[in-house]
Amino acid sequence: MKTKFLFVLSALCFLLVLQTPAMAQDENQRPAYITVTTLHWDLNRESTDNNDWMAIEKEYLEKVTQKNEYILAASFYMHLYTETSNESKYVQTYASWADIEKAQDRNGELEKEAWPDKEEREAFLKNRQSFYMDFHSDEIYVPIAGAKMMTTTPTENMVTYVRISKMAYPDDGSNEEFTKLHKEWLEVSVDNNDKVKAYYPNVHGWGSDRTDFVEAFYLESLDDLNDMNAGNSEAINAKWPDEEARKSFFDSYNKYFTGEHGDYLYTYVAELSKQPSMEN
Repeated sequence: MKTKFLFVLSALCFLLVLQTPAMAQDENQRPAYITVTTLHWDLNRESTDNNDWMAIEKEYLEKVTQKNEYILAASFYMHLYTETSNESKYVQTYASWADIEKAQDRNGELEKEAWPDKEEREAFLKNRQSFYMDFHSDEIYVPIAGAKMMTTTPTENMVTYVRISKMAYPDDGSNEEFTKLHKEWLEVSVDNNDKVKAYYPNVHGWGSDRTDFVEAFYLESLDDLNDMNAGNSEAINAKWPDEEARKSFFDSYNKYFTGEHGDYLYTYVAELSKQPSMEN
């Protein structure tokens, strides 16, 4: 029974919304909203002379996204191990709800500045869009306390492990208790784990399922994912050497989750990332 209990803990307690890995800042400076657009590659797209997706997105990043003051950060995530191989994620963070709308208008202004000729501008944007299918979906998430911020700007691609758990709403629960328990768990599993370079917890803000609790772990390699998991059993036993105390904690913590979850792995594309400003 003890072995089964620890296995369940290992499976349930890595709760993971994607977020652009922000540099270390005050916790109060975290963005207010995160938008996640799920894109799908158009596998039937015909090859053209301008067929370099990376170059096109990098040009748009430099001429538009980097200059848009309403977008705090932005990044692309490519399929690594997810439900479908033609999926990618585009993530942007904002300081307020109003900035989400302002950013769209500002993009239009910057596009006109970057490509003053209307035909040239429309051709570039059409070519950029041609890499993706018309269908896409959007979700908006709200960051919560407990993030482990990136300490250096990533210059290489990273592995992003995302876990989407379904939250429960127990009658005997409270936001205060969940926050306290979650903080205690993170101190054991994330804060002192050197394999986790950054961690961002988020909850549903707008979209299809209000029970989503999404967390993202940023790692240097897939090997680090195994090492991250392996180190947690030792950390759990060190934190709660008494089995009854350990069971009591997880009974209290896990009541906030149904036990249903999904696991996803993406490649964070460092070259196509806008980092948040460090000026405060």
